[in-house]
Amino acid sequence: MNYTWPIMLTLLSIPLLHQRIRLRNIFGIFISFSGVLIISTRGDITALKFANPYGAFLGLMSALIWAIYWILNLRDKRDAVVKMFFNFAFGIIYIFFFVVLTHNIVIPTAKGLAGALYVGTFEMGVTFLLWLKALELSETTAQIANLIYLTPFISLVIIHFAVGEKILISTIIGIALIVAGIIYGGAGRNNGTM
Repeated sequence: MNYTWPIMLTLLSIPLLHQRIRLRNIFGIFISFSGVLIISTRGDITALKFANPYGAFLGLMSALIWAIYWILNLRDKRDAVVKMFFNFAFGIIYIFFFVVLTHNIVIPTAKGLAGALYVGTFEMGVTFLLWLKALELSETTAQIANLIYLTPFISLVIIHFAVGEKILISTIIGIALIVAGIIYGGAGRNNGTM
């Protein structure tokens, strides 16, 4: 579910950003997405069952919101750092009022604060800034959208060496599809072929 947002980003950029996306890019994204499905299900695509349809619906809506968020950021011509600053500043204000109205404010422990700082700096701050810059520098969102699909493979490699998790045959097949989708979607870019 989490990896449907690059598909939505590409498809929504056609009407909202008036981008001309080649059919080849869309097919490339779906090929890469199939690789992610193979990795996620460990090769058993039939295991992909939605025990909670409402949860699946919410996951798809989250993907839609993320895609629209990035498209709106592309339409905003201010500097990327300024946009990110205001997004996070207003986010903190909204969260503060939500917590005040619905919960008691709790001062986090040192570990909790360190975790929040890590997530805020690396998982949200730096990575969001790099992604926004990549979107701004590309001609179309489709050119870089399927690069997102490299993250599960990279994560598995890191987990393999850091924790010792086994890399399965399905992982190798999945990464082959991810890379094939990236190559296929990027091929013919300079000559404008479909």
